[in-house]
Amino acid sequence: MTARAAETATPYTPDFVTTEEDLSGSPLWNPDLAPTPLARRTWTTYNIAALWIGMSVVITTYTLASGLMSQGMTWWQAMVTILLGNSIVLVPMVLNAHAGTKYGISFPVLCRASFGVRGANVAAVLRAIVACGWFGIQTWIGALALHALLSAAWSGWTTLPGALPIAFAIFWGIQVLIILKGTEGIKILESWSAPLLLAGGAILLWWGVRNGGGLTTVLNRSQALQTGSAPFWSLFPAALTANVGYWATLSLNIPDFTRYARSQRSQVLGQALGLPTTMTAFAFIGVAVTSATIVIFGQPIWDPVVLVSRIGGPAVIIFSALIVLAAQLTTNMAANVVSPSNDFSNLAPRRISYVTGGLITAVIGILMMPWKLYADAAAYIFTWLIGYSSLMGALGGILIADYWIVRRQHLSLAELFKVNGRYAYRNGVNWRAIAALLIAVAPVVPGFIRAVMVPGGQVAHPAFVDRLYSYAWFVTFFLSFFVYLGLMRQEFVSRTSSSASAGRAL
Repeated sequence: MTARAAETATPYTPDFVTTEEDLSGSPLWNPDLAPTPLARRTWTTYNIAALWIGMSVVITTYTLASGLMSQGMTWWQAMVTILLGNSIVLVPMVLNAHAGTKYGISFPVLCRASFGVRGANVAAVLRAIVACGWFGIQTWIGALALHALLSAAWSGWTTLPGALPIAFAIFWGIQVLIILKGTEGIKILESWSAPLLLAGGAILLWWGVRNGGGLTTVLNRSQALQTGSAPFWSLFPAALTANVGYWATLSLNIPDFTRYARSQRSQVLGQALGLPTTMTAFAFIGVAVTSATIVIFGQPIWDPVVLVSRIGGPAVIIFSALIVLAAQLTTNMAANVVSPSNDFSNLAPRRISYVTGGLITAVIGILMMPWKLYADAAAYIFTWLIGYSSLMGALGGILIADYWIVRRQHLSLAELFKVNGRYAYRNGVNWRAIAALLIAVAPVVPGFIRAVMVPGGQVAHPAFVDRLYSYAWFVTFFLSFFVYLGLMRQEFVSRTSSSASAGRAL
């Protein structure tokens, strides 16, 4: 038996490392944070791809190009930007996913290796707060769809006082019921809904092309969507960063899902097939169908919920709204509940379960007033998406540097659950990770503040800090990556030499 396998007391395969040590007595352990047993690692390539299809086919993806084109991009420039951004974020996505598949651990548990068993709460809470904002935004959009459905089904619905807030409360309540069911239903939900969502998008595209006079005519009319006149290269940096930022959160907590993967091949192929292709295709459907509405209705209709109310009678509206509701549910449950539930659970594993963490997410999501976050498409991209991407980039740089460079994919699984073990550092906190996080984020803070103070998030005469902020995710990712390696250099050198001689987990 190798020193690595002996130290972790594990059965070991190239894809999986598990532990036979009883960790249930640790205050850092609960059943939701425990390493995933081999019997539950059943997600195939299709399940992982379906997960991404379910999360990508959503209204925010459909309207993603609207903010870019409203500033001056052409339809194909917007598509290239979206494809490139999602291809870039796929790299850290796959790299961070590796630890989840190999060790069966969730994102906050992985953070313990780099931030410390207590310092991991810093990274987990930062990730969780962003997820709460996303949960609120997707719930608000789902409420709009539900409002349209109820309005079509019952003419008296719109006369009710507070009809839209009631729809919001209903959709929020549906999600709370799903949260109470736990995580196993998400795999089934995503796998069954993915074909339905793709079919719904294809039908909508067929309708737009058929009634808009053909694809060429439709795309030619897309010029009317370019209400801005900013040059492409002045828009591209911030737009690319925003598209990277769109899934920057998932690039961190992807171990929450890949801990259930059948193999590394399943998680890599599933993500590569599901993420960039679906995001670009569905964004294209949004552009094409919206361009078709110019021909059909004489004005662009970006919001698909508004569009379906113009297409046909109650039956069409109800069917379309149900698809929209399914899209919002699949995205919110997977992207914006699983991670913060685990993250909040990590704060106090003995007192906060996955379900309790999910309920905390649902409440904070309302308190963040999502109707304001989503109200302005340009501000949504240039402040919300770019702003939080700076935090996610910094965290991603640290995690990847630690797992792939410092530890060379070798972790001691049992030690991740020990208060005074290898990953305790000093009082449970690795000051190097905290310092790298702060140093990496500091340069983009002035640009963020200036963006927040300007309507739409774009400064008219950008200074250096504004240009730096437009590359926020890239700046913070690479800064944190190299600063963390620099601060960990002494420990890295000593541990690398001992690892080379003994093959031990770090």
